[in-house]
Amino acid sequence: MNTARLEQLQEQILANGLDGIALVPGPNLFYVSGIHTHLSERPIVLIIPADDEPAIIIPTLEAMKARDAGIPDERIFAWSDDEGYTGAFQQACAHLELADYLLGVEALHMRVLELELLKRYAPGLNTTHADNIMTTLRIRKDASELAAMEKAVAVAETAIEQLIPRIKIGQTEKQVAAMLTQALLEAGAESVAFGPIVSAGPNSASPHAVPTERPLQAGDLLVIDWGVYVDGYPSDITRTFAVGQIDDELRYIYDVVRDANAAGREAARPGATGQDVDRAARAVIEEAGYGEYFIHRTGHGLGLEVHEPPFMMEGYTRPLAEGNVFTVEPGIYLPGRGGVRIEDDLVITASGHRSLTSFTRDLITVG
Repeated sequence: MNTARLEQLQEQILANGLDGIALVPGPNLFYVSGIHTHLSERPIVLIIPADDEPAIIIPTLEAMKARDAGIPDERIFAWSDDEGYTGAFQQACAHLELADYLLGVEALHMRVLELELLKRYAPGLNTTHADNIMTTLRIRKDASELAAMEKAVAVAETAIEQLIPRIKIGQTEKQVAAMLTQALLEAGAESVAFGPIVSAGPNSASPHAVPTERPLQAGDLLVIDWGVYVDGYPSDITRTFAVGQIDDELRYIYDVVRDANAAGREAARPGATGQDVDRAARAVIEEAGYGEYFIHRTGHGLGLEVHEPPFMMEGYTRPLAEGNVFTVEPGIYLPGRGGVRIEDDLVITASGHRSLTSFTRDLITVG
């Protein structure tokens, strides 16, 4: 259990008028407790009262993780597959006196299963969304989190450098994605952060394209969006390449996106908002006449999740603060022809920002 984070969370629970918070397997539970487990058919709920020690409902086969986290045995409500989990929920609700609690829950993670079990065995239990509480804690990264993401960026950039000379005309998107995945693992990734996006030609006009059997062809734009996890934290980078010689308009939109990326990064500083960053990048693309082809937000936060607050988008007005980490990734997507995206990972510093990514933004020709 991370004592400092637990204390901060309990302060937030009290400040928000709650009696406690319930966390299920996922990034929030790991952030507070260090317990790494997956959401599955075996329900797990960590309950953190505002003024008492945490308790957990957990399968017996995972109970050692709770003990290693420092949760006292009397507050570990373990259950076996033979007996089922309902008894553990009943015992935990009675022991913690959850009836009439106002309990914060994760709207984006908690399932109906866990919520119904808690309410079944704690009559009068009231729940409310607690996502903002966890965002307040997680949005500012500490030195250890930044160090992990810097490693993740270094691994990702090492792998792409090794991949570039191996890309050839005639290879399929799937083949390039497979080579990239192998290079990422060989470079030191714990795992890929997501299935790499490798899209060429007309496919590159779809921001979240899935690699296909289409061969790379001369004149294509090739978008590669990739990242890895290292020490539990991700990187998320995109670069666009020219496959052989590309036409003048495709080269022009590349330059526009590169300028938009620079403008977005320049706007990133303490006190600015995600909306400010989005508007700065979008203005460059709109001025060039391609505003209708920039069809997504400018960026998203990075942390234990690849997508988390803060968001670089219109309407996101929470001021950026030191320790915020996020992407800046403007793009232009021309249907039937191709697309360009250039994505960097930034951290807000006391006086501005620092780019965690250093891979060149100049157009590289491959194939």
